[in-house]
Amino acid sequence: MHDIAFIRANPEAFDAAMKRRGGEPVADQIVALDAKKREAQTRVQEAQSRRNEASKAIGQAMGQGDKEKAEALKAEVAEIKASMPEWEEAETAAGAALTDLLARLPNIPADDVPEGEDENDNVEISSWGKKRDFGFEPKEHADIGPALGMDFETGAALSGARFTFLRGDMARLHRALAQFMLDRQTRENGYTECNPPVLVNDDAMYGTDKLPKFAEDSFQTTDGRWLVPTSEVPLTASVAGKIIDEPVEPIRMTAHTLCFRSEAGSAGRDTRGFIRQHQFEKVELVSICRPEDSEAEHERMTKCAEGILEALELPYRRMLLCVGDMGFGARKTYDLEVWLPGQGAYREISSCSNTGEFQARRMNARYKPEGEKKTRFVHTLNGSGLAVGRTLVAVMENYQNEDGSVTVPQCLAPYMGGVTKLEPQT
Repeated sequence: MHDIAFIRANPEAFDAAMKRRGGEPVADQIVALDAKKREAQTRVQEAQSRRNEASKAIGQAMGQGDKEKAEALKAEVAEIKASMPEWEEAETAAGAALTDLLARLPNIPADDVPEGEDENDNVEISSWGKKRDFGFEPKEHADIGPALGMDFETGAALSGARFTFLRGDMARLHRALAQFMLDRQTRENGYTECNPPVLVNDDAMYGTDKLPKFAEDSFQTTDGRWLVPTSEVPLTASVAGKIIDEPVEPIRMTAHTLCFRSEAGSAGRDTRGFIRQHQFEKVELVSICRPEDSEAEHERMTKCAEGILEALELPYRRMLLCVGDMGFGARKTYDLEVWLPGQGAYREISSCSNTGEFQARRMNARYKPEGEKKTRFVHTLNGSGLAVGRTLVAVMENYQNEDGSVTVPQCLAPYMGGVTKLEPQT
């Protein structure tokens, strides 16, 4: 959500920011709705004040025996009461229209976010790792996966397209990756492990900018709750409506959960394989911090995600997203793209975003600075540390052998119970 006071004071700057995000000028419309709401609000307050004064004066007039004055005042009170609903309705209508308009506008991009329309305009910041020289033609994970326990047919038979049934050591490797990520983020990077619900209400989705704009991208139950698209939603929403003590050190949370996305906007993309599923797992990273700490926390969070890739010895690059490719709620985003030799391309495996106070305003999450009377909005950040399924794909393609087997990365040995290689099964 946006700061209406900022828009009133800086309409041209706000329109310029929306233009960077590909939008049309909207500040005049916002200011007009705000003025209409404020005028109606003032009329209601003035009417309430005059009604209270007149009501008090009625008693005084009656006490003085001035029935004529009392009757006149009664008539005035009745007239005020009759006029108030019109202004109350006007205030409600203008307020609802203003809130709905603001809720559909993306976050203001940070100054250092590059211009651009899509992923082709993103900027590479750094890269890490050496691409393996295989000595044979590496295959895509979808080609070697079925013999190793990645059962696409059973998943589709049970649930339809974009569902997969993992078996045996493939399922164990998937679990090992999630446990390794969670242990790394909690033991070495200072994140507090959480186990949040994966069914949430409208408020949690709205507060984390998933509603109303992205309703079609999520799954909703028959009782009106939502399956989380990522545990960013419950982790971030855990501070909704609260005034917390000043977070001198950022509040850092992590969770390994199932995630669900309808992928309504990605028809035809990655329908083959394990890259884009309706049901998947992630180890999510969320930080709640003071505004002055959020840029440094963004860099730290991204490094925490990079550390997983480096421990697994998977080549990757860090990309700074342009305004046209950045998510709705983000003010700045780094994507980590892992090298997939079977595809001969880098693919996104983590997205780390600083949303500033955008989500905090929507969920009214604040903190009270020490020694100050007024509260301030916190800043919220989120990132994947990492997407488990996509990391499994990266391990399969980078650690594949010519005979179709996949070597288990050394850092996962403690989680694999002595299994050092996934062997093809007939």
